[in-house]
Amino acid sequence: MRSDKSQALKLRLAGKSYNEISVFLGIPKATLSDWFSKLELPQKAKERLNKRLYQKAVSALIKRNRAQTHFAQQNARNIRNTAKKEISGLNRRDIFMLGVSLYWAEGYKRPIVAKGKIKTHHPVSLTNSDYELVKVFLKFLRETCQVPEEKITGEIRVYEHHSEAYLLNFWNKATNIPFSRLKTIKNGVSISSQRVRPYNILPNGTIQIRVNSTNLYHRIMGWIEGLTEI
Repeated sequence: MRSDKSQALKLRLAGKSYNEISVFLGIPKATLSDWFSKLELPQKAKERLNKRLYQKAVSALIKRNRAQTHFAQQNARNIRNTAKKEISGLNRRDIFMLGVSLYWAEGYKRPIVAKGKIKTHHPVSLTNSDYELVKVFLKFLRETCQVPEEKITGEIRVYEHHSEAYLLNFWNKATNIPFSRLKTIKNGVSISSQRVRPYNILPNGTIQIRVNSTNLYHRIMGWIEGLTEI
């Protein structure tokens, strides 16, 4: 037996793959396959080859998953960037419709009832933790509804894990509402919420934007009623 074939046989019986032997001895894999395709390998050699195949399969799967994740992330970024350009350049009518829709979805709409009677005073009030949504609603109040700045106030809910000073600074910057018209209310976390929500689910707390204007409240409610008839 030629010396290189003898070396290759020893390596194959030790559980080396054709690729490993080819790299080590410089023998083409096709030649190795011709030599050893009918060779009966010992159990240990089979176990080593099977383990190597499994590791290669896992490595290939991880590599493919990473590539797919990267592609999905890049695709998502491209879609969002394109969509962002499509929404730019909103006119006053767009902001008006957006503000009314926001209030329809998130604003306080139920009449105030005291001692079984509906109160005649109804403030405009929207509470949310999403500062971007709050900024859009404030744009609606300031530009569309032309609410005087001094009539816009904010009430921040502070929970046990929050820093009151941090929340005041955060919402002051996010809303451009001065500290003199921002106040905080400390809230505990209910037992039911503790069971189903992480304690830090609202890292910035929530803020209630409020305008004490019954006329504006009824105008917004009328706009919402108009939307229901579209």
